[in-house]
Amino acid sequence: MSELRDKIKQRMDILQMWMEENYHMRRPEVVEEHIQTITKFWSALDDEDKDYIEGARYAIEEQMEWNIPEENKLKNKRTLN
Repeated sequence: MSELRDKIKQRMDILQMWMEENYHMRRPEVVEEHIQTITKFWSALDDEDKDYIEGARYAIEEQMEWNIPEENKLKNKRTLN
């Protein structure tokens, strides 16, 4: 995996963790700042990452909880592949 992909993956993993913990409900500005550290690589992001970011931004804007059924959390975990 390239250094850029590693950097993106690491930042996306943090975003996923924060969203699943609903950290965006307590500190939306922190989560949005973190998203900006990812979107500066927009052209290198895959469609899945772009969709996730757009969903996260929507949840921040609408002050929505990020609810994923517990049984799906493990399936949705990002992998090192």
